[in-house]
Amino acid sequence: MAARLLEKRILVIGAATGIGRAVAAAALAEGAQVVIADQSEDVGRGTANELGCHFLACDVSNEPSMISLFDGAIAQLGGLDGLVNNAGLQKAGPLEASTVTDWDALMAVNARGVYLATRLAIPHLRTAGGGSIVNTSSLAAKRGGPGITAYAASKGAVMAFTTAAALELAQDNIRVNSICPGFIDTPFNNPAIDFMGGREAQAKLIKTMVPLGRQSTPEEIAPLYTFLLSDESAYVTAQAYSIDGGVYN
Repeated sequence: MAARLLEKRILVIGAATGIGRAVAAAALAEGAQVVIADQSEDVGRGTANELGCHFLACDVSNEPSMISLFDGAIAQLGGLDGLVNNAGLQKAGPLEASTVTDWDALMAVNARGVYLATRLAIPHLRTAGGGSIVNTSSLAAKRGGPGITAYAASKGAVMAFTTAAALELAQDNIRVNSICPGFIDTPFNNPAIDFMGGREAQAKLIKTMVPLGRQSTPEEIAPLYTFLLSDESAYVTAQAYSIDGGVYN
């Protein structure tokens, strides 16, 4: 079977671990040229060495850092055909006990980071004749839940931004979609798991809430990113794909 991302130049932000790492690995396996980026330099460089791609450090909430990231990524790739905005932050706890600092931190990483990367990617994707942007939102954006009000709001912003950007950029053949993962077994979800009362309590909730009765792995959801980055999804834009074992239906 032909490599579905052959010669595609893709930047995956938030790829040191978890979903981003799996997405980068899948893209490489499909023939793409990949640069990964993350705030965690040591882990990110280790991941890049294991995968056989280039790594750049960045702070997605900081505009100068993101400008530097895109300068470095374009220099390395020679252009851009695809962008994955996967960097994220999670905090969990009762709404009444939350702080403005928590709210601002979640919005800065989860929402502002997607805005900055998308804005900076536009001229490069336009030069390439179009391309694909895939934003990681969350089941929380569609359904919410106790203890994750600010996180849900930040991911809801990603979903709304995705739709608006897709409609604006369609004239440039730039497609923008979001993916809304449910329960994915990565350390990223530890704050929410702690709020639920630990892994045993989480497992009981999953049995009750998820029709398929289990969590997913990053490797199980990476193929959806591959599809949206590929030409197979050339007529797909402005969508928010749930991949959650049947929770949101």
